[in-house]
Amino acid sequence: MTVVNEPLSENTADVIVVGAGPSGSTTAYYLAKAGLDVLLLEKTEFPREKVCGDGLTPRATKQLVAMGIDISEEAGWLRNKGLRIIGGGVRLQLDWPDLASFPDYGLVRKRDDFDEQLARQAQKAGARLYERCNVGAPIVDDRTGRITGVHAKLGEEKREVTFRAPLVVAADGNSSRISLAMGLHRREDRPMGVAVRTYFTSPRHEDDYLESWLELWDRRGPGEDRLLPGYGWIFGMGDGTSNVGLGVLNTSNSFKELDWREVLKAWCASMPEDWGYTPENMTGPIRGAALPMAFNRKPHYTKGLLLVGDAGGLVNPFNGEGIAYAMESGQIVADVIVQAHARATPAQRELALQRYPQVLADTYGGYYTLGRAFVKLIGNPKVMKIATQRGLTHPLLMKFTLKMLANLTDPTGGDAMDRIINGLSKVAPKA
Repeated sequence: MTVVNEPLSENTADVIVVGAGPSGSTTAYYLAKAGLDVLLLEKTEFPREKVCGDGLTPRATKQLVAMGIDISEEAGWLRNKGLRIIGGGVRLQLDWPDLASFPDYGLVRKRDDFDEQLARQAQKAGARLYERCNVGAPIVDDRTGRITGVHAKLGEEKREVTFRAPLVVAADGNSSRISLAMGLHRREDRPMGVAVRTYFTSPRHEDDYLESWLELWDRRGPGEDRLLPGYGWIFGMGDGTSNVGLGVLNTSNSFKELDWREVLKAWCASMPEDWGYTPENMTGPIRGAALPMAFNRKPHYTKGLLLVGDAGGLVNPFNGEGIAYAMESGQIVADVIVQAHARATPAQRELALQRYPQVLADTYGGYYTLGRAFVKLIGNPKVMKIATQRGLTHPLLMKFTLKMLANLTDPTGGDAMDRIINGLSKVAPKA
């Protein structure tokens, strides 16, 4: 890792970040803020569509505040008070917990606009953003095997460009072509999810709560009700539309057999007509995306390449949340790189960089291990049925479950629930 205080050319930097989603833009923001020269390479052009629930928990909200994003309602953000859980014939409304470490509200924002706001914030901090920059093969030093840059095609004319830096951050999502090219493949022993969603014009667009359905029923008529696999959500967008989607885990027996777009249509068809979740009210196509969970690609640092967000499988296995962990890992990796950059010798810099996987393991490892056990359990329909029928009738138990699923606890000085969850995460083996 060569210390570069001034860019040698427009194609050379201290760090290259591949992908300007939440993890890449957050990484670039903190690196640029610390004075490093950063190239942020995005294959599409903003605004651009991404498949997501659009609902942000207090954990993600905290990250936006830290980046100085204007999250006021005047700036187009819709606040939510908590989570409404529906299942087992029970409807339970839970407010986000009152904590010192996290705000007591979440947010809703469309992903095409959300991602652009983060990328522009990184630009304001000094990162150099290239849109329509399709990154191809890594440049690897034959002697050391280290990544020293990337080949890319730039703009409409697909002009071939070479970008060079002593460190590359893979923030290029679940498929992470740059990671694969460096020999880092997805781990089959980690849970994988699929999410599908669409938007409907709906009178429910200003709902104060994110809605989570633990059971999806296809109600076709007397005697024809069937329980669909997966877990659904409804988020009011505040703009006249609702985001309606579902997620399913590969621990479900139906994972490979079903067309999830058809499952979503069947679920929507069973809802009350006055909600407006009908084909004629659909404002866009049904889109799907993979949810890589619980560190499903490792190691998170090797030979000059660092993985963040979906590229490193940082999605929470308990609830499928990815944005908060994408942004948190971006902040963590930037801190590690900044510290490494200030070291005097290559050996000292390498020692600092090798700390990154350990920081991730210490931060999330135990919690993700608990999550892996959880997804195996709920992959069994019988277990899921008992959990919804019995658990939802106990508000105190569900308050605990909400803290557990959303990973919302105070690390020190919290209540008894916080201490139990933190204790379980500490004693669980690291993922």
